[in-house]
Amino acid sequence: MQGWWIEPVLARLSETPLLLSAMALTAFNDNAAITYLATLVPSFTEALKYAVVAGAVAGGGLTVIANAPNPAGQSILGGYFRDGVAPLGLLLGALLPTAVMVLCFFVFR
Repeated sequence: MQGWWIEPVLARLSETPLLLSAMALTAFNDNAAITYLATLVPSFTEALKYAVVAGAVAGGGLTVIANAPNPAGQSILGGYFRDGVAPLGLLLGALLPTAVMVLCFFVFR
């Protein structure tokens, strides 16, 4: 039911913007939802499919923010934050590993 709007939006993006968009969206949406919505675009080439999955995987560390408040995640991470789990702290902590993963996906295509 989402194909009517997602296809025109995603079909306009080339590989790099698609990868970066999928990565950024993981902070707000679950990775599975992002990759599923990409399957609704029948004109996607293998390279574009790779870009969506690579972006969703690279941004996986940002998903903790998207799933907050996640009781399991908070119980695991809570001891590392003086005032509890802070979304900004999680974002800052995830930026470097996310950047490394994006570079890996660009280099090892």
